[in-house]
Amino acid sequence: MSRIPLYLAALAAIAALPAAAEKQAFSVERSWQIQRIGAPAISPDGQRIVAPVTRFEMAEDKGYTDLWSWNADGSDQRRFTTHPGNEGAPAFSPDGRWLLFTAQREDDKAPQLYLMALDGGEAKRLTTLATGVQSPKWFPDSRRIAFVSRVFADVPLAEQGKRIEERANSKMTARVWDGAPVSAWDQYVDERQFHVWSVSIEGGEPVALTLPTGLELPRSAVQGTDSLYAIAPDGAEIAFVADSDPKPNLTNLDVHTLTLATGAVANLTQANPAPDGNPLYSPDGRQLAFLQQRIKGFYADRFRLMLRDRRSGETLEPYPDFDRSIGGLVWSADGKRLYGAIDDAGTVRVHEFVPGKAPRPVTGQGSVDSLAIARDGTLVGIRQTFVEPPTLVRIDTRKGDTTKLSTINDELLAATEFGTYESVTYAGANGAPIQMWVNYPPGFDRSKKYPFFMLIHGGPHNAITDGMAFRWNAQVFGSWGYVTAWPNFHGSSGFGQDFTDSINPNWADKPYEDVIKAAEWFAAQPWIDKERMVAGGGSYGGYLTTVILGREHPFRALVAHAKVYNLYTQYAADFSTEMPRNGAHWEPATREMLQKISPHYHAANFKTPTLVVHGQNDLRVPVNHGLELYQTLLMKGVPTRYVYYPNENHWVLKPQNSVFWYQQVQRWFEEHNPPR
Repeated sequence: MSRIPLYLAALAAIAALPAAAEKQAFSVERSWQIQRIGAPAISPDGQRIVAPVTRFEMAEDKGYTDLWSWNADGSDQRRFTTHPGNEGAPAFSPDGRWLLFTAQREDDKAPQLYLMALDGGEAKRLTTLATGVQSPKWFPDSRRIAFVSRVFADVPLAEQGKRIEERANSKMTARVWDGAPVSAWDQYVDERQFHVWSVSIEGGEPVALTLPTGLELPRSAVQGTDSLYAIAPDGAEIAFVADSDPKPNLTNLDVHTLTLATGAVANLTQANPAPDGNPLYSPDGRQLAFLQQRIKGFYADRFRLMLRDRRSGETLEPYPDFDRSIGGLVWSADGKRLYGAIDDAGTVRVHEFVPGKAPRPVTGQGSVDSLAIARDGTLVGIRQTFVEPPTLVRIDTRKGDTTKLSTINDELLAATEFGTYESVTYAGANGAPIQMWVNYPPGFDRSKKYPFFMLIHGGPHNAITDGMAFRWNAQVFGSWGYVTAWPNFHGSSGFGQDFTDSINPNWADKPYEDVIKAAEWFAAQPWIDKERMVAGGGSYGGYLTTVILGREHPFRALVAHAKVYNLYTQYAADFSTEMPRNGAHWEPATREMLQKISPHYHAANFKTPTLVVHGQNDLRVPVNHGLELYQTLLMKGVPTRYVYYPNENHWVLKPQNSVFWYQQVQRWFEEHNPPR
């Protein structure tokens, strides 16, 4: 077992702030007082940064997002927009004269494009589309703007609003599908298509770019389309991602290019049956970078960086042996290197990629992502840790140092009492080393005994990295007096592809053993009350919690949120019409595995008090799973409670619902894990 204390550097900035007379615990209510900074944009000359900042009004149960501005040296922090409508997606024009953003103001029916001169003046609205706009990007001439809008392909742009209104007001509410996808995350997906458009900075009628090609951006991209298209530096071509397989039960996302003058389309990745995406032109126009997976039907296959020479047409993979998933890329101005935000062993670290050289880690402690780079090489991003909320920083690409630029939360943080945390490595399933984040409550004293909360992350193919989550926040649980742990069990990302793939097709056994061995490690610590151990998780974490419910474990109470209870029904819900990589649920080998690892087959063993939570709008793990688990526990006479949200999805996102969620979890532990 090894320990790596990482909290000291993370706390340094907070410790340097003026001391408050009396610090308050980091309660859930306090977590909603933190202003949350989004992905930044940087001016071409590297002197100015703009980012969206969201503040929440608990009484109104909503958030308000304004654009804030900073100088690159950290001075002149100020709110750039003050309109009651929310703003987002800022982008500086290549000539440095304009700031583009999206907003929904006055009588806007949906978010529109707005343009503001950097030397002052009012924002000008460029679009009035009933279908709204998202993912705006500048053409290099600073005269045109591309964006994405989700439209009915058979209706002129000017008549889209009429179709939307007719559907909203119709007494007949049925919808019909004859293909996929039917749903994505928290919404049903109709026949509308995501397409790229362009518009002049003078306004006017938008021009359809991808619509005439017969291809569309993935309909399932309801969480964002920013990474699905890019504009060439000469403005003559765009690259975009589209499904090239017409079959209703197969998907093959490929990178295509569209020559704007002729309408000619080329599929650059047709030979690869697995997903390709995230196109990004080098600033000199010589290369097109994109990301590629190789295992069809496995969303957690590592993303490989591919570089296509636009003159020769040759495509190379410069880092075939780099055993991490590459993403979050930006090009340097000279086109000789890229920087990316890489999930790496429990921390998101900036890496430098120079073809011909090994990838170089730039940053160390603290997670840094959401990168933006200027022509002069100034690199900025968002830094965070378990005790530092997302913070705008400037990154020294040579030394790896990060310089704090934003201070909007400093006063609140200075008056807040945080716990500490560290990284621990222990022996898990088959003796494999497992990295685990341990968070200690404020004032932790090793001479005392503390209750323990095992946090089980979702995915399963992602990791818990050093960052401030606002759902399942370890510092909030610490304010209740609990020591918590996030083990990055087998299947987690950031520890090599073999480790990520090690739980397929058996999703249960190794992660279960890793969690139990972590609990044994804590039970052996003199500062843990081994009679007061609880566990819980959401999504896959809820699934693994329910697996634990049917097996031997040391926990006195459990919390199962958005959990998979019946893997048979989840196969049809999660995979939709796509054939699973390891076989359909009706095939003998898969059926045998599901009988082993589906929690509902092991209900005879359920005996631990379990809080069950689910949202009606969760279409990733439909609500039947929560209701079935709850009612099974009732039938067995096991103490249980069902917290149902009619207006939440896979996550609890609304402020007051979030506060209630934490209150219910705390109440459950007070009832079933009280001090003895």
